Amino acid sequence: MFCCLRNCLGDAFATQTVTVRPRENLIHLDTTHMGHEVVIVKNGQRVCGSGGVLATAPLVQSKSYFEVKVQQSGHWSVGLATRNTDLNRPRGGLDAESWCLGSDNIIWHGDQEVYRLQEKPPEAEPKEVETGSLPAEGDTIGVAFDHVELNFYLNGRNLEVPMLNVRGTVYPALFVDDGAVLDILLDNFSHAPPPGFEKIMLEQSLL
Repeated sequence: MFCCLRNCLGDAFATQTVTVRPRENLIHLDTTHMGHEVVIVKNGQRVCGSGGVLATAPLVQSKSYFEVKVQQSGHWSVGLATRNTDLNRPRGGLDAESWCLGSDNIIWHGDQEVYRLQEKPPEAEPKEVETGSLPAEGDTIGVAFDHVELNFYLNGRNLEVPMLNVRGTVYPALFVDDGAVLDILLDNFSHAPPPGFEKIMLEQSLL
């Protein structure tokens, strides 16, 4: 556990309390909406520990996009959640308030398996989806949401696993456990967003 935290915290490892001082109006991971055993560093861009965290801004524009880089493997999940989700759980998608792709290669919602990613073509199970490669350490997961569909991308490639019926005011959600370290990318993306999609905008910027 301590070695994993050292990888996450770096020079901040010796300090028990890490104060996040993001630049004014910059969207970042929200230290007021995170699990009790979650650690946020790198000016609110990196999460480690155990549990979930939301970003500070909801997805209010018509087509929003953000990325998450898997800096260190472990158990993780990324996606969207409302502020009613349980952030003290080790992964997202365990309740009706979160929609997440996990390191188990399953997309979860309401503790139900919605899709299972497979490297080989499916033979019998209709929910299995051939993807080519599966998410791993060093990969970048893209998340695109247009208030109709939630889509996940792997290193710029659409996984073709659209999720419908995402309801409520939703926020970017990252969950970690078992040594996982995730970085959220809210601009300067590793891959071009899908056509028409752009970085998350603050609500007052849309007025």
